[in-house]
Amino acid sequence: MGAYILVSVLILITCILLALVVLVQNSKGGGLAANFSGSNQYMGVRKTADFLEKATWTLAVVLLVLCLSTIFVIPRNENANQLDTELREQIENTTPVNAIEDYQTPPPKEDGN
Repeated sequence: MGAYILVSVLILITCILLALVVLVQNSKGGGLAANFSGSNQYMGVRKTADFLEKATWTLAVVLLVLCLSTIFVIPRNENANQLDTELREQIENTTPVNAIEDYQTPPPKEDGN
């Protein structure tokens, strides 16, 4: 159960980071990269766009791997097999519809009207 919670929290954090990175980008070349238009920067406009694109792909791959890894850490219910057996017994012990005697309803009582 602890591993499932850990992976779920990591998925949540990855989703939030991915959403933030995607929102920072602008499809027309603006976004965060537009704020760095000066010439004396450590990272230029193109390098910022490259970083954001690499971050997007990296977070997408991390999200995919985490989602696939949840298959191995999902908690299994130990009592599911017992419940399945009880349901099968109830189904087998029910009376089929064909075995019920025909029941005829009595004719309606006539009013004195």
